[in-house]
Amino acid sequence: MADIPKDSKILKSQYIPTSEFYSQIIDSLQDYSILTLDNELKINSWSSGSVAIFGYEPEDMMGKSFDVIFTEEDRKIGIPQKEIDKALKEGRAVDNRWHICKDKSIFYAYGLVFPLKGIDGEMLGYVKILRNLTERKKAEDSIKNYVKELEELNTHKESVLAILSHDLRSPLSSIIGTAKYLKDNFEKMKPEAVKEMLELLYNESINELNMLDYLVEWARIKYASEVFSPAKIELINYVEKVFDILNETASVNAINLHHEIEENESVFADGKMLLSILQNIVSNALKHTKSGGKISITAKRSEDKLIIEVKDSGIGMSKDIVEKLFTPQMSSLSKARTENKGAGIGLFLVKGFLEKNGGEIWVESIEGKGSSFYFTLPINQPQGKIDSLNKLDIN
Repeated sequence: MADIPKDSKILKSQYIPTSEFYSQIIDSLQDYSILTLDNELKINSWSSGSVAIFGYEPEDMMGKSFDVIFTEEDRKIGIPQKEIDKALKEGRAVDNRWHICKDKSIFYAYGLVFPLKGIDGEMLGYVKILRNLTERKKAEDSIKNYVKELEELNTHKESVLAILSHDLRSPLSSIIGTAKYLKDNFEKMKPEAVKEMLELLYNESINELNMLDYLVEWARIKYASEVFSPAKIELINYVEKVFDILNETASVNAINLHHEIEENESVFADGKMLLSILQNIVSNALKHTKSGGKISITAKRSEDKLIIEVKDSGIGMSKDIVEKLFTPQMSSLSKARTENKGAGIGLFLVKGFLEKNGGEIWVESIEGKGSSFYFTLPINQPQGKIDSLNKLDIN
């Protein structure tokens, strides 16, 4: 092969890549968003990959601060500036986090920022590169959730066994013993004694059936996720339905059921679960509120959630009972049953339903003065959970 003449400009251009050549390479990387910033952190270039990922055209972004691509949560805590500070200090800043697109949707991305310097070392600005990892993140989260569910299944299996062994088997043994005594001694017993024992059998059987219903419902929701159907629903409809169901019980005991839920106040939740949550809490309140008492339901907004309070003027609970109220521990269930404080499988079910709907529950109670049960539910359908996540490395 002949030597290339040193003064041949035509031949030299075939071997020295131009800025246009590099620009074409950058624009061909559709899975990457590549943008550059000036020293004021204003965007001054925007690749075609950025257009594909974010939905903004170049003319939409020129001159804008680069924090526009960060979520509101990250902007509030100064993440964009922290990335720049780290890049200046260490030569580069790498992070994995959620970013926001033009249509307000979010995606999970690997991000790299590094200073852009001239030939003489002068600062020209910064380069930021993002790679969309949303699908990878979803797959990782699915695996994490699966592992978590397996761990929960094992924990709940032990809980169910404890409940079946102690809180169901023991009363059932008493029922069988009472029935046998009646069978063997019926002809010798006085009618009053027979009636008393039959009343005992009836009440214990009802309690057993209720607990079995709770367990079945809990297991159905816990292990059959396909029945979970959250939607935007109006809270007042469910509160009034529960009041209709329990109104007769409340009237017999001269207990006033009252709510201050506004029309069109909505939550994003599974309707059947919400009905069960409210019915469980209000039923417990009825059991432990004296004649002439009051049960009220109120709600207030807190950011993206609704906080619902069910307040009663009942007998209240001890600190020990409150601490164990939402656990399936056999000791707390047995103690609550003995003390007639109502810490049973129903509230354990309520806690599971709320967690399934992205909510939580807590209680404030004073013995002799009543209790307030608080629970939260999202107002709108969650668009994606933005939280601190394990960093992912690109290999």
